[in-house]
Amino acid sequence: MMHNTVLTIDDDQVFCQLVKRGLERHDYEVIIANDETSALQQAKTHPLDFVLLDLRLGDASGIQLIEPLLEISPQSQIIVMTGYASLTTAVQAIKLGAVNYLAKPVDIPTLLKTLEKPEATEEVTQTPQEELSPTSLKRLEWEHIQRILHENDGNISATARQLNMHRRTLQRKLQKKPSD
Repeated sequence: MMHNTVLTIDDDQVFCQLVKRGLERHDYEVIIANDETSALQQAKTHPLDFVLLDLRLGDASGIQLIEPLLEISPQSQIIVMTGYASLTTAVQAIKLGAVNYLAKPVDIPTLLKTLEKPEATEEVTQTPQEELSPTSLKRLEWEHIQRILHENDGNISATARQLNMHRRTLQRKLQKKPSD
């Protein structure tokens, strides 16, 4: 089987280790970087086939890494991953040179399928008509809550305080993921 090299750039170290273990079982060599500086250093020292790039790296934007990574390693195929997916960032990532865009959570079977055929599949290239309409208010609220929850390391009470919301109200909102 091929021995492809994958650079995984994500500030979530647990996620990186899961990706590393999962892909190495399928004969991929996985290199990990948790920030911009180490990502660019790894790209300079290793020939890369693929880059799995998180959209949010702490306070930085992973999107800003697409062009420098392609300058260093033009043959690599960049796949952007994010827990804060939106049509705007997907289009921006693809325009900058990413070949695909995956919404987190991403599991190993999905990653393997994407690495086998990295170019954006019809889900990204043929956007359903309903995705072209503005994002619903419920969806925006849910994404905002998820972002604040992530910033508070999953702490419901701290997130509720930051959002100026009762903890139980927040828990109810978290249970109702919007369908659009």
